[in-house]
Amino acid sequence: MLPFAAAVVTPLVYRVLRERTAYYAAAVALACFGMVASQLGTSGSVSFQWIPSLGVSLQFYVDGLSLLIGFLASGVGVLILTYSGGYMHGEPGKAKYYTALLAFMGSMLGVAFSADLISLFVFWELTSLSSFILIGHYTDRRSSQYAARKSMLITVSGGLFMLIGFILINKVTGTFAMFGPGGILTDAASVNAQLHAAGLFVPALALIAVGAAAKSAQVPLHIWLPNAMEAPTPVSAFLHSATMVKAGVYLVGRFRPLFLPEGVHIIPDWMLLFAVLGLVTMTITAILAVAATDIKELLAYSTASHLGLIVAGFGFASEYGAETGAFHILNHAMFKAALFLVAGIIAHEAGTRKIKHLGGLWRDLPITAAITVVAALGMAGVPPFNGFYSKEFLFESAYHAAEIHGGLAWLFPVVAVFGSIFTFLYSIRFLMLFFGEKPKGLGHVHRPPLTMLVPPAILGTIAALIGLGGVTDTFGIAPTSLNHFVGSVVESTLPPAAHAEAAEAVHFSYHLPTSVTPAATMSAITIAVGLVAYQYYDDLHRGINRLLTVNPLRANWWYDNAVYGLNDASVETIPHVQTGLLRTYATWSLTAVTLLALGGYAAAGVALPSFGFAAGMTPSLALVLGVAVVGAFAVSIAPSHISGVLTLSILGFMVAIFYILADAPDLALTQLVVETLTLVIFLLVLDRLPTFYGEIKRSRAVRDGILSLAVGTTVFVTVLVTTVADPANSIAQTFLDYGVTVEEAGGHNIVNVILVDFRGFDTMGEISVVAMAALSVLTLIAMRERGETQ
Repeated sequence: MLPFAAAVVTPLVYRVLRERTAYYAAAVALACFGMVASQLGTSGSVSFQWIPSLGVSLQFYVDGLSLLIGFLASGVGVLILTYSGGYMHGEPGKAKYYTALLAFMGSMLGVAFSADLISLFVFWELTSLSSFILIGHYTDRRSSQYAARKSMLITVSGGLFMLIGFILINKVTGTFAMFGPGGILTDAASVNAQLHAAGLFVPALALIAVGAAAKSAQVPLHIWLPNAMEAPTPVSAFLHSATMVKAGVYLVGRFRPLFLPEGVHIIPDWMLLFAVLGLVTMTITAILAVAATDIKELLAYSTASHLGLIVAGFGFASEYGAETGAFHILNHAMFKAALFLVAGIIAHEAGTRKIKHLGGLWRDLPITAAITVVAALGMAGVPPFNGFYSKEFLFESAYHAAEIHGGLAWLFPVVAVFGSIFTFLYSIRFLMLFFGEKPKGLGHVHRPPLTMLVPPAILGTIAALIGLGGVTDTFGIAPTSLNHFVGSVVESTLPPAAHAEAAEAVHFSYHLPTSVTPAATMSAITIAVGLVAYQYYDDLHRGINRLLTVNPLRANWWYDNAVYGLNDASVETIPHVQTGLLRTYATWSLTAVTLLALGGYAAAGVALPSFGFAAGMTPSLALVLGVAVVGAFAVSIAPSHISGVLTLSILGFMVAIFYILADAPDLALTQLVVETLTLVIFLLVLDRLPTFYGEIKRSRAVRDGILSLAVGTTVFVTVLVTTVADPANSIAQTFLDYGVTVEEAGGHNIVNVILVDFRGFDTMGEISVVAMAALSVLTLIAMRERGETQ
């Protein structure tokens, strides 16, 4: 809750601190980091009641996976907010910027620790809302508006698919709780079997996959991420490399124990979906990164590519797959956040983000160049840098799956190597911005302030230390703390049977290859082919861009045509819907209500009660109801306004007589007064209208007749459905059971007491409405007396 509370007061803080608000926000993030760190080595849950009637609670859970995402959200947040102190100097909207960043951090922490499906969904959508504000930070730019709308549309829509998946799980299990006694993930094997038995396993899996794919920019939903680079660079580094896009892969890792069965010798649905999705995304977006002309665009596509690597890792059924996803979440956050901050330094100090206009920057930016060497080579998967080790785990996973399943499964290692070659290419291209000759026109590049240099340096140092840990482990000196932590993350993503078999915590370690293994061979092929292919980088760049001129090959073409096509359809529809005629609006509204109501009854399988005279039906009551039916029919054939209104009043007076016969004189009196006033007002209005209805087209008469019957049927069925219940205790008896007599309440009958004592606020609201209406009438009369008639 701390980031949300801090976000609320940030506009006030900005009035006092101005530019230094960045350090206030960084201090909040540091406090959050400390609180997350205080949970290190613990596990368990805590729950607070939220919506008891629906079984929804604010439940939070601590394990390795949630701590990893929590550390990234708060720890990287400290560095990004500190970096913003230098980067955002002179930028507009800083109060809104820091407010939204803190709200986003709180939302991401909520996603990481939520242990209830509904609270997870709420925090999930809050990340989309806050990122919408941050991506659209430059509100006067059309490109920024377009990017914010696209990200909101795709990620929020994906979240709604995910919510439906959650509801399907709840339908089977009867709970939204993820952990604790009877929790969905605590009892994952049983829930898995229940989903299969109900035939909802594949639908639930597919719906949750859409939510994860939308948030983590998986093909074809990757298109929002490159446009999101319209946001300030610190936002790109925070949301789109280290945290928000990790929400999608976090969801995949979190639900892996539920959907991934143990001991299956055919390719399971989970693996078929996520391993294929991840490898396809990894490859396609790596190719698109080679086609990029802007450094942030290159990093955006590379982010989607590495997210595909993580999804593919979690998709593979082996423990290697869990290690791939868990370790690469950490590695990718370190080198990619560093590279985004480096891109911000380049854009800020060189004044351009165009790749062709940059080169030889190491002379002016030596420290930044050193950071880039560590981060870019880690991104490329070159040993001994950190990204190499998690890439090795991916190769192990892909080869292991191919060995077990054979056949087309051998495409897994082939595609993994192919996509990794393009990853190597764009990583080296980014690195070469700092080497070679400086392009003409690029003058002296100023060194960045310390607030912009220290955060990427810290991230680069951590990435370097992780890489160094693999080197030392090769010689028998393992980074024990890191291995233990990543092992706890891996354990969080293993299926239940794996937990049962493990007598102790998962043992995780990483090191340089010490022998010729399939994974080492795949890494060697990737680097060797990448070095050769880099000589033809410009040719590949131009060739891919030529292919992208073919519209159907671009996902954006499909998106733009769909969205703008819907806009055009809306423009065409408006003249037919908004005609300015009350008849048209009534037709559309009543048709929609009728279809929804009757469709809802049919979908719910509502059974109508049997027909017959109710107990206590006397000949007098039957006669009154019969007259009402005749009056209703007479209304439909009335030849004029006057006769129609007079005939309609028969119904109202019959209702009043019904109340008299039912021993409800107060209701009868009210009904008589209302009916009489309504009749008088109708007649006064009709004095200004034509005497007869006039002629209408036969087609319109038929349409109106059918609609009238449908509306009548809807009301009739609704009355039957809502009155079929016959509770043992009547409502009147319930009020009497409160033990307050009419005399004690100071009333004259039970109705007075109910209205004043039990429905006091309701009555006060009704009186307020009448009073406001009376004041409005008086105001209109007074205005007319002053001659204000228009």
